Amino acid sequence: MVDKNWVPMDGDTFVTSDGFIMNTFGYEHPADHLFAFLKYIPAKYKDMFNVEMLERTWQYNKNELFRAEKLYTAKNYQKFIEAFRKNFPGYLFYDENRGKEIIVAPLNRIEKVFVPRDCLVWLQSLSERDELQSIALDLVSLISEESEVTMSDMGLHGSLALNMHAPHSDIDFVVYGTDNFRRVQAAVERLVSSAKLSYIVGNRLDAARKFQGRYQGKVYMYNATRQFDEVTTKFGQYKYTPLSSVRFQAIVDNDRETMYRPASYKISGYKPLDAESELPDSNIPTQVVSNIGCYRNIAKQGGEIKVSGRLEKVESTVGDQVFYQVVVGTATSEEEYIWPMKI
Repeated sequence: MVDKNWVPMDGDTFVTSDGFIMNTFGYEHPADHLFAFLKYIPAKYKDMFNVEMLERTWQYNKNELFRAEKLYTAKNYQKFIEAFRKNFPGYLFYDENRGKEIIVAPLNRIEKVFVPRDCLVWLQSLSERDELQSIALDLVSLISEESEVTMSDMGLHGSLALNMHAPHSDIDFVVYGTDNFRRVQAAVERLVSSAKLSYIVGNRLDAARKFQGRYQGKVYMYNATRQFDEVTTKFGQYKYTPLSSVRFQAIVDNDRETMYRPASYKISGYKPLDAESELPDSNIPTQVVSNIGCYRNIAKQGGEIKVSGRLEKVESTVGDQVFYQVVVGTATSEEEYIWPMKI
């Protein structure tokens, strides 16, 4: 039974009565449902999901679990929807505010919740830890001390949090709050400079985000989750009307909320990159929103970005506010992205 005092936040992990392990997506949810994405699939349901699976498997409560090789592609998301529609229709919700069907988890099917903040407390309380658990706690403690962000504003995520990790698993931790995240980011840079940590850079996005690295031979990564008082909107507060696909360059005016999921980049200087992206002044977007995690925190204020996404008209349902935004990660195209022009 789920704790009635649980306030779902992006990145919280939960297990459903059907054995699916899912992560909460975002901070706005319809009544009795949570927007979520599917992370682990029980072996008995594997053949229902027509996607390529990783060879590696996981164990939770003695049940074998599989994970899609590519979690966040538009094609796979649509295949997940098809599988749920055919076999578990309760995991789908038609969002009238967005005019589309979205994967959710019914609250009455959630059996156990893993909140990253609580999972770190659990790790600290263990009297005996394996090597990866010990290294993870040492890492978070080191970063907490260097950044002066308390351990209570940090959390443990991923397979370590669910205690279904292997020796080669990643250390995935969470930082709560905008200012705390920036302090941790600066602390990690200092620790890399002093050779206590190292970055892993596989591509331009890794180089821009600097969210992944290595500590004592183990791979770590970290992301941000809002504090409770940083959640300022509610489900149903806005209506979103998709208009057209656009490609453009723009300048980041504000990077205050770029580290979250969804990530929000306030922009100016819209410059279309093709004829189809030329817009009347009234429809020029003022922000770019990414539902795809890898496009978090890739550009700073004053930086220029190249974007491909879907233009939306956003209308307040409680007032007269109207503005335009571009969404990356609509699950309708693989050609949606945010690229930093300079790193």
